[in-house]
Amino acid sequence: MRIIRGTHRGRKITPPSNLPVRPTTDLAKESLFNILDNHLYFEDLRVLDLYAGTGSISYEFASRGSQLVIAVDIHPKCISFINDTITRLGFDNMKAVRSSSLGFLGHLKDKFDLIFADPPYDLEGVEEVIDLVFKRELLKEGGWLIIEHAQGKDFTAFPGFSQHRNYGKVNFSFFRK
Repeated sequence: MRIIRGTHRGRKITPPSNLPVRPTTDLAKESLFNILDNHLYFEDLRVLDLYAGTGSISYEFASRGSQLVIAVDIHPKCISFINDTITRLGFDNMKAVRSSSLGFLGHLKDKFDLIFADPPYDLEGVEEVIDLVFKRELLKEGGWLIIEHAQGKDFTAFPGFSQHRNYGKVNFSFFRK
């Protein structure tokens, strides 16, 4: 796993093998950020990364200078690894929170420019993330919600659905406020 751009471009990050994760592939991550590069000014962003796992997506936003990046995961080993990486890389614009993603969304009072969610592909009820984000108005005006998911998930009927992209086994559904 590597950071693609920004202050830590090319930096390799090697998570321990005992983390319960399925990291986003470098190819999919690079494709995702190519899309975002054309639409967003990273330095202005407040980003929430749900089901953060290794923190790969969060590090990319932090490296590109996003204002604030919050990585949320329920697994203590994931949060420990993310906190160690934040310290090692010196990211003062990033923090890790140990919580269930749905629980975190249910108590959240802040609004974000971008919310990224990469739940386990077999997790039931992923739709709740979309519902909570839009019902609780957790996106700023013009904000983005991006869900990473397996093939076969269809979110086109949900509010704010914008587009779907496929990169091999990785799929992204984009929503806009």
